[in-house]
Amino acid sequence: MNIDPDITILMIEDDEVDVMAFRRAISKAKLPNQVHYAANGLEGLEYLRGEGGKPKIKQPCVVLLDLNMPRMNGFEFLEVLRADKELRDAAVFVLTTSNLDKDKVRAEELSVAGYLVKSELGETFLPVIEKLSAYWMSMSFAKCGSYDWE
Repeated sequence: MNIDPDITILMIEDDEVDVMAFRRAISKAKLPNQVHYAANGLEGLEYLRGEGGKPKIKQPCVVLLDLNMPRMNGFEFLEVLRADKELRDAAVFVLTTSNLDKDKVRAEELSVAGYLVKSELGETFLPVIEKLSAYWMSMSFAKCGSYDWE
């Protein structure tokens, strides 16, 4: 598995068990990426903006976002993120327990890069790492393949 080491990962998740599982997956995959953890959407925005005493996360960044959290849930976070001209282009992958079509549609309307249901991941978060790796490889390929033919 290979994610560009210059990519920073921000996991916004209130479930400590899921955070620990993701940490194990990062360690097992031996990823060199810097990873930050926030317990809710407000804290996630503080990291992205460098506010509230949080260090500003180095860009480029990918966000792993839970939907059901206290203070500011995932959809509220996405609405604020997409309205912010400096942050709106962030790649966001939703990691949630919700398999509801209405949640998938709403997430798609808010331009998420992927929607992953936790119960479908199995006991580890290694499938998340694999999807992130595939996403960044495809993004790198797209950048390499863009030519000015004029």
